[in-house]
Amino acid sequence: MNGIAGLKCERLGSTELYVSAAHRFGTDAFLLADFAAPRHKDAVCDLCSGCGIVALIMRERFSPKYIEAVEIDKEAHELLVGTVQKNGLENFRPVCADLRGYKSEGLFDVITCNPPYKRDGAGIKSARTADVNARHEVLCTLADVCKTAAACLNYGGRLCICNRPERLADMMTDMRSAGIEPKRLRLVSKDQGSPPWLALVEGRKGGKPFLTAERGFFMYDADGSPSEELRSVYISELD
Repeated sequence: MNGIAGLKCERLGSTELYVSAAHRFGTDAFLLADFAAPRHKDAVCDLCSGCGIVALIMRERFSPKYIEAVEIDKEAHELLVGTVQKNGLENFRPVCADLRGYKSEGLFDVITCNPPYKRDGAGIKSARTADVNARHEVLCTLADVCKTAAACLNYGGRLCICNRPERLADMMTDMRSAGIEPKRLRLVSKDQGSPPWLALVEGRKGGKPFLTAERGFFMYDADGSPSEELRSVYISELD
């Protein structure tokens, strides 16, 4: 834990969380947590958790009964361990593990994942290993995420993931191949004149085929100011 000494803390509502140059977070984390919206009685797991931002937002906003956050990168895991200790978080368990071999001690009602967006070999890779692992499917694929989620979800449990719209077909086919039926889709755009930059998909383990396409999420109004919906899920969370 000595490695986090002197690192920056971000304020997330009532929580102070550790971040680093290699392990930060963006708007997609807030959008995914809001989309998942776990209930108070839910046991939740966040895969590819990084510094734990999605799990921490869900705790702050929705207060599920238990949260597990799984991350393979030791530095990111230590950041989250430090956050949990600094804030005295209860019923919140950071796990350092490769999700491809991860087996939960119990089954979950909701699993979230903000996975690497690019296939391995697609696009220019950063010189930093942490950036490569976060952005490219080097350590896990969408299929790996869906397979692990299927093994760790209760029957009827939900998997909520986000990715670029160009990966939408992969998201849905990999879910269905793992026995998780895509049930909800929401696309996020900068404004009403821009194409979507993010796709949010929810699937249910053992669900029947029927997909609901929800209205689009627009981040900014016509005058360029943050939309009311964006303020409700993102800006209001940070001081």
